[in-house]
Amino acid sequence: MDKEIIEKASRIKLLILDVDGVMTDGSIILDNEGNELKRFHVRDGHGIKMLGKAGIETAIITGRESKVVELRANELGIKDVYQKIFVKSEVYEKLRRKYNCEDDNIAFMGDDVVDRELFKRAGLTAAPADAEESVKEWADIVSVRKGGRGAVREFVDIILKATGRWDKVSGESLG
Repeated sequence: MDKEIIEKASRIKLLILDVDGVMTDGSIILDNEGNELKRFHVRDGHGIKMLGKAGIETAIITGRESKVVELRANELGIKDVYQKIFVKSEVYEKLRRKYNCEDDNIAFMGDDVVDRELFKRAGLTAAPADAEESVKEWADIVSVRKGGRGAVREFVDIILKATGRWDKVSGESLG
C-alpha cells in the first residue's frame, strides 16, 4: 500500500458512502407494485459494522430515496442517512461539523460525477472498480472490486488497518 494512502487513512474518523453503484451494483429493480429492490453485499455490511466497533462513524448521502436504504442502514447501525440529496456538499458540511472533523478526517466513496464536490473535499477518497472513468481519476483509491460486490469492504479494510484497529475488530463477533 502506498505510504501516502496509509497516512491519509490513519486520520479517518468518518466514512461517507453513496449508495447506488457503491453499496449496490447500481441496478434499480422495480416490481409490479412499484416496490424498489436493491442488492447489498454482506461483506460490505460486515465491514461497516467493524468500523462502528472501531469507533469510526459511517454516513450515507444519496441522490435517490428508497425505504430499502433506510432498512439496510438501520441493520448496520448507520444513524446518518440522507436521501434525495442533490447538493451533497451541504450535507457533507453538516456531518463534518456534527462529528467535529476536518476534511482530512473524512473518507468518501462515490461512483459518479454528482460526487465530484465530495471527492474534492474528503481527505481520503475511493471509487469502485466499475465507477465512471472520470470519477476514477479523482479517487485516491480505485478498488479491485465493483460496487455492491465488496468495494466498500475493501476500502474499510484499508482504513481499519491504517488506523491500527484491524486486529481488534476483525476477530470479534458482530452479531
